[in-house]
Amino acid sequence: MTNEQLETFRLKLDEEKQDLLEQISGLEKTLASTLGESTGELSVCDNHPADLGDELFERSKSVAVRDNAQVLLASVEAAFRKMDDGTYGYCDVCGKQIPLERLEAIPWGCECIHCQKREDISDQRTGIRPVEESVLTPPFQRTFLDDDPQDSVGFDGEDALQAVMRYGSSDTPQDVSGSHDYKDLFLNSHEYEGIVDPADAILDHSYAYTRRGK
Repeated sequence: MTNEQLETFRLKLDEEKQDLLEQISGLEKTLASTLGESTGELSVCDNHPADLGDELFERSKSVAVRDNAQVLLASVEAAFRKMDDGTYGYCDVCGKQIPLERLEAIPWGCECIHCQKREDISDQRTGIRPVEESVLTPPFQRTFLDDDPQDSVGFDGEDALQAVMRYGSSDTPQDVSGSHDYKDLFLNSHEYEGIVDPADAILDHSYAYTRRGK
């Protein structure tokens, strides 16, 4: 790579850096205010979570865009360091020279197209997922006792969820496939509450009469 080409890429990287810094600065100003301040609401604790759904989505999107800009900025800074030590334009994995066409498209690229493809395929195969999913999938897995070898019948996480869902949620029957009324909206909603079998709810009138007689 000639000095002229290197200087051209340095200018491109500098322009990208300035754009990213302006983007991050603008997003930081937006995120500096609370959700209540940005919407003009006295409180964001509304009865229905969809009341602020749009605002929450936009705020989450701003956080994601800012984080992505910070990652790109780190890559740009790394490219500047590689220019200073003379390794710019060479793949970090195989050490071969990165084609100029790739650098023109992505001046901060640190891997050749072949190594990048292998890395992308490897990520797809390994299925990199958050570590907490091993204990949180399905929901409340740590406190679900249905698979307990000792056949535990205690009040577990599933029962707690059912108890809360009986008071309602933002879901409606049309949101859950196969639901006909609000009782169908939570897991195992057909289960009896406080009894094992319908016969358990039958009042023993003779026992009650005897107790009153005493």
